[in-house]
Formats: sequence, structure tokens, C-alpha cells
Amino acid sequence: MSLTLYNTRTRKKEEFRPIHEGAVRMYACGITVYDLCHVGHARSQVVFDVIYRWLLFKGFEVAYARNFTDIDDKIINRAAKENTTCQEVAQRYIAAFYEDMDRLKLLRPTVEPRATEEIPEMIELVETLIAKGHAYVVNGDVYFRVASFDGYGKLSGRNLEDMQAGARVQVDEAKENPLDFALWKASKEGEPWWDSPWGRGRPGWHLECSAMSAKYLKIPFDIHGGGQDLIFPHHENEIAQSEAAAGGRFVNFWLHNGYVNIDRKKMSKSLGNFITIRDVLEFYLPEELRIFLLSHHYRSPVDYSPESMREARVSLARLYQAVSSAEARRGVPEKSKDPARAEELIGFLGKIEGFKEQFTAAMDDDINTAKGLGLCFDLARTVNRLGDLPPKNSPPGLGDALMAAADTLRVHLGRVMGLLEMKPEEYLLAKRALQVAELGLDVAEIEELIALRAGAREEKDFALADEIRARLAEMRVVLEDSREGTTWRIED
Repeated sequence: MSLTLYNTRTRKKEEFRPIHEGAVRMYACGITVYDLCHVGHARSQVVFDVIYRWLLFKGFEVAYARNFTDIDDKIINRAAKENTTCQEVAQRYIAAFYEDMDRLKLLRPTVEPRATEEIPEMIELVETLIAKGHAYVVNGDVYFRVASFDGYGKLSGRNLEDMQAGARVQVDEAKENPLDFALWKASKEGEPWWDSPWGRGRPGWHLECSAMSAKYLKIPFDIHGGGQDLIFPHHENEIAQSEAAAGGRFVNFWLHNGYVNIDRKKMSKSLGNFITIRDVLEFYLPEELRIFLLSHHYRSPVDYSPESMREARVSLARLYQAVSSAEARRGVPEKSKDPARAEELIGFLGKIEGFKEQFTAAMDDDINTAKGLGLCFDLARTVNRLGDLPPKNSPPGLGDALMAAADTLRVHLGRVMGLLEMKPEEYLLAKRALQVAELGLDVAEIEELIALRAGAREEKDFALADEIRARLAEMRVVLEDSREGTTWRIED
């Protein structure tokens, strides 16, 4: 099965064929760097990271560009509020962005342009639009003439006449048409500015991505993506200005991820209902946040809640348990000669091969990570079940087959989903540390109680041992006794 992607522009799935065979050029809208990123930002970034990973996994050579908007009204307002410069604000939150995304294990794009470093290309694009009659100057501002571009609204499905009828014009509006949008803004007192043929000013937001994508990817290119909130007006305006300037198609495939909601409302800083990535990672592992985001198809909305994150924790634990279960069987002699067990082994080997084909089919069907993860959980359940068989009931070759299954999970989940990148023992310790912090427990107290219980058991004071175990259970501490000693974990 070939790769198919849902194209927002055509509103249907289409077979993906890159413009240049074997090579893909992809652009994803980055963030405006004036504050810390929230979970909604994480979803968009993780979605396009997985798309990037899948294209690489399939053997494509990928040029991936993701921008930073480092000049904007929000940045200017933040700088004024903090009595600092826009450059300092932008640099601080670019550094914070990298810190957050590195923790989430995002691959770095091929190129990450910053708007303020690409001003000449933006000015050149505006000059082209003015020369072709698609833009006009008013008191140092430059506007795109929407009526000059045939097909405005084709990405969002909006009708130009309906938009004009419903538009509200401000009293001081100098535009020819209320739908016309700013390409260049004349500078106000105290704002950053750059020289241009129209006077000192700065670029409009929509202009930035058109200029940067054209410079680093050349147009037309294969994939342009971002959140669904960018379809209109941002991506609609990108299409208009880019295609008006170039006289041809801008992008072949438009991909958009769904919102992250809280109480059925889109997570947004403007609404004040957001949770930063750092807030989440205070109590959850980065891979737990990734698996939560990827457990739903990228185009559908996802509801964030403490319950959904706990479900993600349990889901990830099952996958790590499968790897741990397989590794525990390494070198263990298998003794069963039961033909039925041998037949079961053959079926298991077939399941591993079938998994690879089904996983590929799921990902090739519009990057269906939800279905892909479901297949991983199915394989993990089988690994955990067979891994629990005692050696006397295990056919020769089972240990190798379990390791093959675990390696298959690690490759597909690691290289494609950014999961299972820790050793099982490292994962368990990291998970436990966060759970302890979330519950406000004291590790020293827990281990002291475990030591007291061990002493009570040695003294055969089983009543005291049981009392201590019950006390630990009230703290949600689960004890696991073995010949090697007692280990503990936090109840999920």
C-alpha cells in the first residue's frame, strides 16, 4: 500500500507522490516565541515530528523546515511589560522551546529560520506583489489585494462574497477591502523596525512563512502543515500571496492537526485554559505525554485531563513490560516438547511478521498512529502472555522469538513514535520518581519501612510485617518480593 494523506485543500485522502522522486520537502509552522509552550503546541510539534520520522523510515530524503516567529505584537508587548528588548524575549523563549522539545524527543528539522533573519526575502516578495498589482501601499503599510487573487478561500472552503458581506470595517480602516491583509506594517513609536522601500516597518505575520518556505524549500513543495486554527486566515493568506507572486501552485499537500481541548474547549492562551508542557512533565514522563498525543488520529481533537494522562501512563507501562518480559527470558532454557506449544511458537513468529505489515499499512493510511499503537499493544500483550510461561512449558526458540518481537516494537515505536527509548529499568525508576513526587511521598521513609518489614520477617514477626505492608499500601506503595529481595513501585 502506498502512502496516502488527507489533503485539507481537496478535503480527501490522496496518494502521496513527492514532486521529486525519493525526496520530500516539508514545512511546518513554528511558534511565536513570547511565552512557554503548552500541550496544544506539543501536539502539533509531535504530530509533524512523527510525519517526519515516518517519511525517513520509508526511505525518503526529507528537507524539513520549521520557523520561529520572533517579531510580533505579542513579543513587542511582552518586551514592553518586562522593560527589555524583543530580541531578548525571543531568544529566551526559543531556548525554552528547544528545552521542551528536546525533552519530548523531537528530531531537529533540517532548517529552522527566524523571521528577523529573513527580512530581505520578505521585502523582495512584497515588491513582486506590488509590481503585479496584488498589493498596494497606504501610509507606509502594504496590503494584499484579496480581490486580485482568483480562488481566495479555496483552502478553508470560504466564499469570498460571503466573507465580504460579513466583514466589519473599522472606522479608521484605510484598506480598499476589509478582507485585505497586511504584508508590511509601518513601525510605531518604540517598535523594532527595518528599512524598506515604503519606510521603516516590520513584516506581517502571514508574509513570513511564504518568504521562508520559498527560500529554503523552493516552490512548489510537497507538504505544508500546522494546527487547524491556522487554516484561516494564515494558510489561506499564504496561498494567496505565494501563488499570486509565483503565478503557480504553492504547495501540493496541506496537513492540519486537531486541537487539544480542556472541558471540550480548545486549549489556548487567549482563553487562559492552557497547561504548559513543563507543568505536565513535572509529574509525567515525556514519553507518557507523547503516547497520549499519539493515541488519537492527528486530525481528530483530543481531550486533555489527569485521567487521560494516567491512562497514557498505564499504556506505556504495558509496552515497557513487554520489552522487560522478553529480556528476562534471554538465555533461559526452554524444555517443552509439546507439539501444541511448538505450533503456538510458529503462530507467534507469524504474528511478528504480520505486525510489520499491518503497522506499515496503518501509518501509510494518513499516519494513523492510533491504529499503529493499537497493533503495538496487541503484540505486547502476546509477548507478556508468552513471557509468563514457565520454562517447562516453553518450546525451544521462544526466548529468541520474544526478543525478536521486543526488538520489532523498539524499532517501530522508537524510530517512528519516539517511544521505548529508555531501558526498562531506567523507565521504571523514572516513572516511580515522578509518581513519588506527585503523591508527595518520602523515598527515605518508604525504604526505611521496607527495611523494618524485612527485619520483622527475619524475626518471624509476620503480624508486624503485614502491618508495615498495609501501611505502605495506604501510601500506594506496592511491594514485590523475590529471591533477590524486595522491590517496590507506586500503584498505577
